[in-house]
Amino acid sequence: MLLTLLVMISLTAACAKTVRVTAPSQTSTTACSNLTVLSRWSVARLAAEVIVAPDLDFEMSTVQVARKAGVGGILFLGNAVAPSDLATQLQFALGQTGPGTTPLVMADEEGGGVQRLAGPVPSLPWARTVAATMSPVQAQALAAGVGHEMQRLGVDVDLAPVLDLDAGPGPSATDADGARSFSADPSVAARYGVAFMRGLQNAGVVPVLKHFPGLGGASGNTDYGPAETPALATLDSAGLVPFAAAVAAGAPAVMVSNATVPGLTDLPASLSPEVIEGLLRQRLDFQGLVLTDSLSAGAITQAGYDLASAAVAAVEAGSDMVLFGSTLTTAQTLLLSPESVETSISEIAGAIVSATRSGALPVSRLDNAVAHILAAGHTDLCAQ
Repeated sequence: MLLTLLVMISLTAACAKTVRVTAPSQTSTTACSNLTVLSRWSVARLAAEVIVAPDLDFEMSTVQVARKAGVGGILFLGNAVAPSDLATQLQFALGQTGPGTTPLVMADEEGGGVQRLAGPVPSLPWARTVAATMSPVQAQALAAGVGHEMQRLGVDVDLAPVLDLDAGPGPSATDADGARSFSADPSVAARYGVAFMRGLQNAGVVPVLKHFPGLGGASGNTDYGPAETPALATLDSAGLVPFAAAVAAGAPAVMVSNATVPGLTDLPASLSPEVIEGLLRQRLDFQGLVLTDSLSAGAITQAGYDLASAAVAAVEAGSDMVLFGSTLTTAQTLLLSPESVETSISEIAGAIVSATRSGALPVSRLDNAVAHILAAGHTDLCAQ
């Protein structure tokens, strides 16, 4: 009898770790908000929402897989020409039954050699050329034109502008920025970065500042291996300046790099609470959406993380959405089939759920992350 009682107590305790305590049903005296609705979501549903699924060359079967899994974002990658009827294809693929909200659809439209929607979206010069040949007003108008075309195609989010400071050659295997940077001058990068951001916002597209806290002058390209940013004291007077200006101007989203920051953390920034919660949230008072750079990058794997453990560490550190697959090295493109993406989504979501069960990741952190995602997409769960 005693043995039976002990077994029952043990099972009850184990179950208590896996069951989310949900909020009471909505009543007329309780104000509805996204957070009150999210408090009734399962942990598995929340875990899926923080994932951004990569899609290589507009493969709609990958979109359908991601939608059915309930991910919060889809990122178009590759160098294929975007189909002119992308909006129609997306509408059909996203209309497939799936949990969660309609995911944010993302692409990198920076300019120069980083334009994932080539074809329907007009070609842009490199950011460095924009700053050298246009006024900030012209740069804003240029970005607005790009944003309008992105909206027409059904793409909500531009992973741009790049606010890193760089005057060297590149982008290359040793320098991720090069001509992707508006300037090595903090004030110039700030002016043009804010102008580009505002242009996208005027067109209804969510801009994402990158790569916080600044990759300009980094020791290497994090796609291929570990790299360090300039020391924190140097970032204070240079690299952080454009980000601080854009945050003050109302930036809705920031991508955090995978480089370490000497004087602040030995972890990749995307996995570091000192960078995300300390530097970005508290010091810069940023209240918007935080995305990781690709967690498939060499800087992450060589730091000892697989994709699932990196995703958990990133969310624990304060990241709201986790990206993977976007390094586009030869090995990575082989992992972007619909089947591989589905497996990766399942592994990431499972690891996040397990982390909540163990107590390592509070469910409130997931609630907060998904609330930031919904706010960026102007989604009101109470209106649904």
